[in-house]
Amino acid sequence: MVAVPNVLLNNGVEIPQLGFGVFQIDPSETADAVSKAFEIGYRHIDTAQMYGNEKGVGQAFAKSGLDRSEVFITSKLNNNQLGHDAALTAFDKTLADLGLEKVDLFLIHWPLPTKRDFVETWKAFEEIYRDGRARSIGVSNFQPHHLRRLHEETTIPPAVNQIEVHPYLTQEELRAFDDEHGIATEAWSPIAQGKVLDDPTIVAIAKEHGKTPAQVVLRWHIQHGSIVFPKSVTESRMKENFEIFDFELPVSDMGSISALNKDERTGPDPDVFDYIPA
Repeated sequence: MVAVPNVLLNNGVEIPQLGFGVFQIDPSETADAVSKAFEIGYRHIDTAQMYGNEKGVGQAFAKSGLDRSEVFITSKLNNNQLGHDAALTAFDKTLADLGLEKVDLFLIHWPLPTKRDFVETWKAFEEIYRDGRARSIGVSNFQPHHLRRLHEETTIPPAVNQIEVHPYLTQEELRAFDDEHGIATEAWSPIAQGKVLDDPTIVAIAKEHGKTPAQVVLRWHIQHGSIVFPKSVTESRMKENFEIFDFELPVSDMGSISALNKDERTGPDPDVFDYIPA
């Protein structure tokens, strides 16, 4: 079994640096996909209320035979559940759907600053953390000015900021801000939905190391210190994504990949995104 390194969060909790994401996996396929991930060796699962597949994650864990302490499970608050009371009610549903007494990490999915006050929501998260039902709490898609508000108006700092990061959107300033404030960075869309895999620079580096472009990009994230959780329902690809700890990129390759930055997003800009599902 490959030993996946852990990242120490600012509250002393450890999170596996490589996980398995279930974004866009059909709810009917989620349990099987997560079960395959467990068999391969993944012990960190990233889901969200918005994905509609928390139940599948819970079903896979229930039949895995793994001890609860062996698996790190993250979920995120749906955008239509912002606000203190709504967030508490929604969190209860997450626990019920997962079939768990606690989650390892619970995130505000988007700041949605034009819709609701995320500070009010965060104060509900602080209650969830204090009563032990979430071992860690954090945010997703927060910019520095959002994080500064939490720092100024609340007590518990986020353990994690989950943001879009890949070679075409390196987010160096935001990652540096997270580092400076003791917030771990998690990278979603780590291969830019596949857009970076044909890049000549990445292809050449992969050939040099005898690895695939996806493995090289995931290794780039790991060496930056980011937490990453690629998604695939193909077992061979899931295994490929897991096999990134038997090589290391030299500083020159790390720099060449980072130099590909175009500030190009595959997802929305957090400062303008205001989608709330019905």
